[in-house]
Amino acid sequence: MSRRSVAITPDLVLRAYAAGLFPMAESRRSSRLFWLDPQRRGILPLEGFHLPRRLLRTLLSDRFEVTADRDFAAVVAGCAAPAPGREDSWINPEVEALFNALHAMGHAHSVETWHEGRLVGGLYGVRLGGAFFGESMFSRETDASKVALAHLVARLRSGGFTLLDTQFLTEHLARFGAIEIPQADYKARLATALAVRAVWDPTPPRPALEAGLRALRTGADTPSG
Repeated sequence: MSRRSVAITPDLVLRAYAAGLFPMAESRRSSRLFWLDPQRRGILPLEGFHLPRRLLRTLLSDRFEVTADRDFAAVVAGCAAPAPGREDSWINPEVEALFNALHAMGHAHSVETWHEGRLVGGLYGVRLGGAFFGESMFSRETDASKVALAHLVARLRSGGFTLLDTQFLTEHLARFGAIEIPQADYKARLATALAVRAVWDPTPPRPALEAGLRALRTGADTPSG
């Protein structure tokens, strides 16, 4: 990683993503951003998404209302806020402002989960070509962020995306089929994805979205998670 030497703008962030880098802060209170280019990169293969049976039941129950791009700023704020087991965040005010600007430009998107009119979970990321760079997620109720992830994957698959970048591999993401690949392999996949003309549809027709979720459900044979 290297320390910034010039002002970071939304356009610079997009160029960095296209080159395989991404920015982070050391903490919520830090005034410095760093560019990261990990030697091993986490990705979630879109055709290899694993849907645990317990989450399948939650999706079938329609417990949550799920939307996209309805309240991007609130999702980023939710990801930055302290939570049990995560008292600090890499999302400082500058990162927050950059991603809100990218959303206004049409390059950053969110998926939200709602329960009884309250925002209870969600995720956000950046879109370039056929690549989606997942940034962060949060949950205030059980399964809220997991439902958002399943909806994200369904949207990406239906829109023709070929790469879902998770940046790092965590035990949580591994449950859903995320893997870790070498930097060179990642950048080759990234170059291919950037040439793809994918479509992000925040409000797909319900039959199309349901068909996408049903396609995920066909692989729901992993243990509960």
